[in-house]
Amino acid sequence: MMFYVIPLIMFFCGLLVFSFSYNHFLITLLSLEYIVLSLFLLIFIYMFFSFFDLYFLMIMLAFWVCEATLGLSLLVSMIRGYGNDYFFSFNLVQC
Repeated sequence: MMFYVIPLIMFFCGLLVFSFSYNHFLITLLSLEYIVLSLFLLIFIYMFFSFFDLYFLMIMLAFWVCEATLGLSLLVSMIRGYGNDYFFSFNLVQC
């Protein structure tokens, strides 16, 4: 039972950082990746102790890598377009 507590604490710490970091897009992306890492650890522990097959975990890991790549490409395009990653610098009138 102790093995499930550490990923849950990691998950709630990631949610706390995600909810309070609203200035930079990079910090938001990093907190989302921390949440994904905690979910990966939680699912791995659950599947390992329940003797399930770990192929499902590899498929989910591939989707999470694609999600991280998409977030980084959004960050790069935002920095090229606006010059920084501040949320308050967005202006929808300019679009």
